[in-house]
Amino acid sequence: MSLMLLDTASLYFRAFHGLPDTLRSPDGKPVNAVRGLLDMIAFLVTEHRPDRLVACWDDDWRPAFRVAAIPSYKQHRVAQETEPGVPDVEEVPEALTPQVPVIVEVLRALGIARVGAPGHEADDVIGTLVEREMSRTVPDGGTRRVDIVTGDRDLFQLVDDAAGVRVLYPARGVRDPDVVDQARLAEKYGVETGAAYADMAILRGDPSDGLPGVPGIGDKTASKLVAAFGDLAAIRAAAADGTPGLTPSQRTRLREAGDYLDVAPVVVRVARDAPVADADDALPRAPKDPQALDALVERWGIRSSVDRVLSALERRWS
Repeated sequence: MSLMLLDTASLYFRAFHGLPDTLRSPDGKPVNAVRGLLDMIAFLVTEHRPDRLVACWDDDWRPAFRVAAIPSYKQHRVAQETEPGVPDVEEVPEALTPQVPVIVEVLRALGIARVGAPGHEADDVIGTLVEREMSRTVPDGGTRRVDIVTGDRDLFQLVDDAAGVRVLYPARGVRDPDVVDQARLAEKYGVETGAAYADMAILRGDPSDGLPGVPGIGDKTASKLVAAFGDLAAIRAAAADGTPGLTPSQRTRLREAGDYLDVAPVVVRVARDAPVADADDALPRAPKDPQALDALVERWGIRSSVDRVLSALERRWS
């Protein structure tokens, strides 16, 4: 029983930046992100043979509940101010923006499930689907495998060997990903579980997401503290009550960062209970809407990439 979850925006951004914008439709519009994402899907289906596949979506790339906790969250990526209650607009390359609706239409015509959740990021969709998958009964003699394909290290927090959850992190590309399981977390980051990775990420922060972290505590120190004390709550307790194992400066910095540490977990940890609607996530055996797919192929000049996906589906179920 295998499920593959795509952090779709992470992948189509990677495709957009990795392929030349000379890849264009018959009328001259760029389709490099569309073609790149489809080629990734074709390879992933061929290589990993999932039974089910979900293209997870950012219905809100900067959720209000995270901004309320830490206003600087992704602030530097906001393209323009919006009215209160209206989601912020993300700064996206001009040539990528019109390709996103094409991706939506092609996925729909293929019959590949595309799932978001109101007020939540794709990370939260993935976390929620992982949580639901862990509650499913595995058939007698079967095994569970959940592969998360993402270029976002934040999702390493979901790694769980016992539950069969790993991350395929395309540092060198989708064809040669870093397969992140608990052994890889221990080897590279010095933490032994996905939950410990999340605590480390809270402590170190992430400037690319506008998260300040605890001043003076980077990756190595954060991982050592998590390894020594077990989790973030225990580290904070040690800073508060004088438990040995912290230097005087670490103790001071952790205490002074108390306001940040109070709210950072809700920002860094993915939701496990987002309002994700049920969807048919079975990997399609054939296109759901062949006529619509043919029209999209002709309109956008993406025949070779679509054919690669169709061939991958045929091989998977043959």
